[in-house]
Amino acid sequence: MMMQRLYIDGIAFWSRELPGWDVAAPLLRGGAATTREIQPRIPAPALLGANERRRASDQVLMTVEVAARAVADAGRDAAELASVHVSAHGDLAITDAICRTLAADPLQLSPTRFHHSVHNAPSGYWAIAARCHGASTALAAGDASFGAGLLEAACQCTADAEPRLFVASDTEACGPLASVNHSRGLLALALVLGCERSAASRWTLDWRLQARAAQTLPLRSPAAHALAGNAMAAGLPLFEALAAGAAATLEFGAAPQAALEIAIAPL
Repeated sequence: MMMQRLYIDGIAFWSRELPGWDVAAPLLRGGAATTREIQPRIPAPALLGANERRRASDQVLMTVEVAARAVADAGRDAAELASVHVSAHGDLAITDAICRTLAADPLQLSPTRFHHSVHNAPSGYWAIAARCHGASTALAAGDASFGAGLLEAACQCTADAEPRLFVASDTEACGPLASVNHSRGLLALALVLGCERSAASRWTLDWRLQARAAQTLPLRSPAAHALAGNAMAAGLPLFEALAAGAAATLEFGAAPQAALEIAIAPL
């Protein structure tokens, strides 16, 4: 398959330890933490009203936060921007709470928690908050979720010749789920991909699909290693490369025998 060219117009990053791309980028380059202590917290996206923020799950809050930041970084109109949302497991705290309620007293199951458990709940909240009329895709692919999601966004952007918002997020397993699911911490990543170079374009992203298993990419910075327990940590090498500011070739598993190969270069 020939390389297909896209552009990265917007970047966003959120974790409890690194709550923003401006905070994360220096540390993902391998720099030392600043003397300012970063307190673990949950984002409070301005697009959601106070009642929605109070009811929303951690994954919804992360998704809306990084989506809004990436779109603002790209200077795009969120109302018309189609999106691809990916999560390996969905909101594991919600799943744990629902399972415990079903085991103890099924009649007490919360409708709010139930609708948060649906895999496309974060994309739905984003569409409502941003008043977005663009198409939305939500998917999961286990350990290959980041690569599969980025491949889906790249395919849509290339085929439709329209920009795409790509959001990847996962949460922490808790309760009995933690014995069988090893995702730890909170992590959300977002990119806005463009099919044509614009004033906002900061990187080229050339991509193609290879019919083979992907090679495992090492993490280079202590900051990335600290987030490696999250199910979406497969995306961290790309954000390390973006933070480094130099051209790089990377690959991500998109299926057991499918590798998404990308080459990025700063503009």
